[in-house]
Amino acid sequence: MLATRRLFQATMSSPASTNGPIYQAIHEKLTKLLQPASLDITNDSWQHRHHTAMRESGGGNGETHFTVRVVSDSFIGKTTMQRHRIIYGALSDELAQGVHALSLQTKTPDEVAKPSAGS
Repeated sequence: MLATRRLFQATMSSPASTNGPIYQAIHEKLTKLLQPASLDITNDSWQHRHHTAMRESGGGNGETHFTVRVVSDSFIGKTTMQRHRIIYGALSDELAQGVHALSLQTKTPDEVAKPSAGS
């Protein structure tokens, strides 16, 4: 575990938005499960309001597309696929309730500390 833990970051893509119940559930479940050093959740749903499925449901509940960036020791020794499966498993209820898309960036603290190749 990191000696110094970063503060959790929670941001929305649209400044007028508030954190809805699905956002809150995602935040709570991932925090409890992964005890992350960093967690950044962005509600990208407003960018997809023009999609047919969104128009047909009157814009939906406004919580259908999210980007999740998480740094956790829980990912040590796991492949990207395994990391994503952990998150999809934790959020199975939210996916069943209408979350249409999750963009995931999953890293360990060491991976964040290392400069990327070509930088």
